[in-house]
Amino acid sequence: MSRAAAAHGGIRPSPNIWDHPHVYEQENLAFDRGQQIEVAIGELHPYAAALVLDIGCGTGFHLPRFADRGARVIGVEPHPPLAVMARERLAARGLGLAAAVLVAPAQALPLPDSSVDIAHARWAYFFGPGCEAGLTQVARVLRPGGLAVVVDNDATRSTFGAWFARFHPTYDPIAVARFWRRAGFSQRSLTLAWEAADRAEFESLVRIEFEPDAADLILAEHHGTSVDYAVNLWYRQY
Repeated sequence: MSRAAAAHGGIRPSPNIWDHPHVYEQENLAFDRGQQIEVAIGELHPYAAALVLDIGCGTGFHLPRFADRGARVIGVEPHPPLAVMARERLAARGLGLAAAVLVAPAQALPLPDSSVDIAHARWAYFFGPGCEAGLTQVARVLRPGGLAVVVDNDATRSTFGAWFARFHPTYDPIAVARFWRRAGFSQRSLTLAWEAADRAEFESLVRIEFEPDAADLILAEHHGTSVDYAVNLWYRQY
């Protein structure tokens, strides 16, 4: 366990959204504007009448999107300030009574056995090698026939993937893929994009995802307001 994780009760901090939630909101809006990920999940399991659990839901950005597709939603978020923002989002959308946000880590999901239809996690740090405790919890709370979906970076392709591989040299995409396959997950590759409103917004997104020196290099080499962005959708039906 890292020193930072130990200081937060075993939860690894997520500096982009923890430290910059309002910029991260812009990043959520800029990423996958066509909601291809939501469409892909719906092709694997219908949303109608399903209970969707968003693990590491942050400010709850994706909860209304799932609700708009006919699902009931629950968010679980370990960082209390973000959970407050997620609840405020649900209330503003009139979903306060039909949805919930709980404060808890993925390693201890506060839900009954066999109670969830779709478990979704996007950029959640407990996934990948070392996240076995979280996956055990996912398996526990999913109903028979339920779907687990993990959205992760694909560092083997796309411009953003090349940035990720270049500036996170210890990340081993082959080892990560092996981990998911050993855990019984299948892979679906998607090519999406960041599409920022303007250059200033694009620069702010880069700067919350990369260290300052890396961000300077990226921004010097890449012009414009968008970038192609590859992801892996890892999924398993239980």
